Amino acid sequence: MQHVAGLPYAEIQFTRDGGVHDDMEALSLSAMVGEEEVTDLLVVSHGWNNDMAEARGLYARLLQRLRAQLDAGAVPRAADRTYGVAAILWPSKKFAEDELIPSGAASIDGLVSDAALLEQVDNLKSALADPGTDAGLEEIKPLLAQLEDDPAARRAIVETIRGVLPQRATDAEDASDEFFAEDPGELMDRLAEVVLAAPNLSTGGGGAAAFEVGGGGAATATPVTGATGEAQGLGEVLGGARAAARRLLNFATYYVMKDRAGLVGRTGALEVLKRLHAQRTTMRMHLVGHSFGARLVTSAAAGWGPGPSPIASLGLLQAAFSHNGFAPRWNGRDDGAFRGLVTGRLVSGPVVITCTKNDRAVGLAYPIASRIARQAAAALGGPDDPYGGLGRNGAQRTPEATDGFLLPVGGAYAFAAGRIHNLVADDFVADHGDVASDAVAYALLAAVTAT
Repeated sequence: MQHVAGLPYAEIQFTRDGGVHDDMEALSLSAMVGEEEVTDLLVVSHGWNNDMAEARGLYARLLQRLRAQLDAGAVPRAADRTYGVAAILWPSKKFAEDELIPSGAASIDGLVSDAALLEQVDNLKSALADPGTDAGLEEIKPLLAQLEDDPAARRAIVETIRGVLPQRATDAEDASDEFFAEDPGELMDRLAEVVLAAPNLSTGGGGAAAFEVGGGGAATATPVTGATGEAQGLGEVLGGARAAARRLLNFATYYVMKDRAGLVGRTGALEVLKRLHAQRTTMRMHLVGHSFGARLVTSAAAGWGPGPSPIASLGLLQAAFSHNGFAPRWNGRDDGAFRGLVTGRLVSGPVVITCTKNDRAVGLAYPIASRIARQAAAALGGPDDPYGGLGRNGAQRTPEATDGFLLPVGGAYAFAAGRIHNLVADDFVADHGDVASDAVAYALLAAVTAT
């Protein structure tokens, strides 16, 4: 039996279609649960990574912090339980999140080379990992050199890219519904719009980034007042056909990962969890996901269906999905993708969300959606942005959500069943990947013992 940080540990890999990669891994996980008489199973999922070594490294660091808290007795009653760890490994692909951020210099039209765009096409091929789509994507490569001068080439690029993507993950939360429905020429025009960005992306009240997308290619902006009250200068002007192509390709890769995380969660991962529940019906399950892994575990929880659920807590660490994901009629029309998890009480204990303005990858990963939907971007990334991220702002427009702070070890949490707890983590989470800390481990154990 494998152990990591002194905790029984079993890995289970899933294919891009959501299937279990190796049935022996499922058997090993089942054996661990039975042999160790696990009372509380920690189910952990990584987000976007280039290889499994990064995922395993994240798991090891986080579990070491959990072990340290258990050994120190930091959370009363936490050591009275018998833990096991189910470590999910799924085929994810890192998209260039820097290119989703308007301060990313590589997005400036003049600096986007043919070679950079060709590399992005290959990255999308790698993310799809589907030989059936390779030929179509190869056909757009010669068209990239014609971007500036040939509207037909721009339209063909859009049509080809949309044609190779699955459409089962489309929704209004990230404007992917408009991404597939918009006229190709109009879509490229929107993605080409200019942005003036403050160099440091300073934030004002509510953490909104101070820059705007200008309609019709015109950019407007006002000086940014930072925390010190000093006006900040304006940064790069971003726009043009090449920038549009780069954003298009990046959104496509992002969308593939969004779709895959949801598919793996609601099919293979959910099936495995249901088998484990049937094996040990008294065992509590605590799902923890980072980045797109948060979407994976939330999809698994939301797919459980009506009736009692063994999912006792849900920990979403810098989650890479919409801050409206749990909201009712967030735009006056649509419920969030995971609203049913709340109304169906599919998590019997607390849902804990870490969120911080320090997370640039999630917090400002929505300029593309704002361009697609032609939204005013004065509040881009913040809680008032309809396309803000959970890892930046926590759950918004959600009556069951309460706001608090990620606390140092020893702090007093008041986690409650059926509540969503937004924990502002500015003091403890430095960036998107900084989730394997004592403060995070302490919060997760506090959620566990609240069940």
